[in-house]
Amino acid sequence: MLRRLLIQDFVLVDRLELDFRAGFGALTGETGAGKSILLDALSLLLGERAEGSVVRTGCDKADLAAEFDISADSPVHAWLHANDLSADEGVLLRRVVDAGGRSRAYINGTPATATQLRELGDFLADIHGQHAHQALLRADAQRELLDGHAGLRGLAKEVASLWRDWQAARRAREEAEKGMEALQHERDLLAHQVKELQDLAFTAADWDALNAEHARLAHAASLLEGAEMALEAISEGEAPLGSEAERIAAKLSELSSYDSSLGEIAELVSDAAIRLDEASHALRRYRDRVDLDPARLNEAEQRIEAVVNLARKYRVQPDGLPELLEQSAGRLASLAELADPAALQAREAAAHKAFSVQAQRLSAGRAQAARELGAAVTAAMQELAMAGGRFEIALLAEPEGSAVGFERIEFQVAANPHQPLRPLAKVASGGELSRIGLSIQVITSESQSTPTLIFDEVDSGIGGSVAEMVGRRLRELGNKRGSARQVLCVTHLPQVAAQANWQWRVLKETTATGTFSRLIDLDDECRIEEIARMLGGVNITETTRSHAAELLGAHGAG
Repeated sequence: MLRRLLIQDFVLVDRLELDFRAGFGALTGETGAGKSILLDALSLLLGERAEGSVVRTGCDKADLAAEFDISADSPVHAWLHANDLSADEGVLLRRVVDAGGRSRAYINGTPATATQLRELGDFLADIHGQHAHQALLRADAQRELLDGHAGLRGLAKEVASLWRDWQAARRAREEAEKGMEALQHERDLLAHQVKELQDLAFTAADWDALNAEHARLAHAASLLEGAEMALEAISEGEAPLGSEAERIAAKLSELSSYDSSLGEIAELVSDAAIRLDEASHALRRYRDRVDLDPARLNEAEQRIEAVVNLARKYRVQPDGLPELLEQSAGRLASLAELADPAALQAREAAAHKAFSVQAQRLSAGRAQAARELGAAVTAAMQELAMAGGRFEIALLAEPEGSAVGFERIEFQVAANPHQPLRPLAKVASGGELSRIGLSIQVITSESQSTPTLIFDEVDSGIGGSVAEMVGRRLRELGNKRGSARQVLCVTHLPQVAAQANWQWRVLKETTATGTFSRLIDLDDECRIEEIARMLGGVNITETTRSHAAELLGAHGAG
């Protein structure tokens, strides 16, 4: 439930801090005073698109914040947990909008996106705007309202996904049937390509090893010659380096008895002699290992040629052949399925069955919800000066189905007795549409778990006893037993405002520094004055005040 709202430098508001209560609250005031500013601020906090024009003239930014209490069993807890956000002390939403239209959002102090605000806002508050009745004339809005009322939105999304899967399977079958000859040609080419690559039995690691082996075999003679030359110089020639180093080391060691500084040099030369001896042994082992193998060299050259030719044929680098084999084999496998009519038909049939099963579940849920909602709205019409009127929700069959299921949803109404049911968009007048639309919104809100319901001048086009009945329904909705429900209504009707548990008045003030919207929390005496203003206009008489007090007293307001 909405507990607190802070608005700063927003449209005509310099600073406004409001503490909300449970039950039914009315927001009233003169036309143009800014009653809808509060709801516009809430809409932004619930994820609506932000524009720089909402920043109060002369200010750099608008700063909005709303605090909500959440019950222990609220789905908000699960949503916050899934988004790694804490919920120890309820929910705090904040939105900062600068004059350039850029905005920043926060949930419990953590930066958030507008999408996250919208998702969370669906659990916290439901705003019914001034044009909600006109939206009910659209077929998609009627379907979404019915599905939402029946708790079928998740199933409806699943049905839409299964429909897309079915259509994709059907298109795959149809395309395969149309292009079977071209498909077979592609399969043949791929099969030949895959066989060539598999026969080559080549990996990326093979390429480096093959090139290294070829280089060694191709230069075996030079390698052997170089090893022999080094051996002769080090240990096998007439004056081998190893022996010379040993002789020099011995001479220096002898002389070091006369000059100790030569001892260190003698050690270095002795180390060199040892190293030369080790090199000599290593060279002998290398010489014995070097193999002059023309046959193996020829094999390596043929292998390299085969790899290079195949890489050139398929226009890839040699080390890219293994990846090409993997891709071609995968494509060949998918084509094998596409070229199998039985497999394609089975896949399409399975997708169609999955869609049909869930779509039939959706139809059954819609049928039950349509009967219940139709009866409830019909009953409400009798209280709203439409005695004998009827409201039904028709499920118009779509045998082939669509992304929305096996039926179209159509709201139908007969405003008077003995009239046939016809589509809502074709028969309802403005006043009738307002009454029917408000009934639908109130009834569907009763079944929702959203704790805060806001109605923005949705009572336009009605008055008199009808307005009194609307006020009664809103009061009942706000005071529903067993629920912490909160209903806020922006209204211009005294019959509605008089039934509120609490009432605020919005007024516009012009000072030397500008024009501002103010909000007053009305006590009992001030409520009489405000209801009297709504009843009598500019000239408020004692009779008007008496009527206002009577209205408030009759409903036990407050």
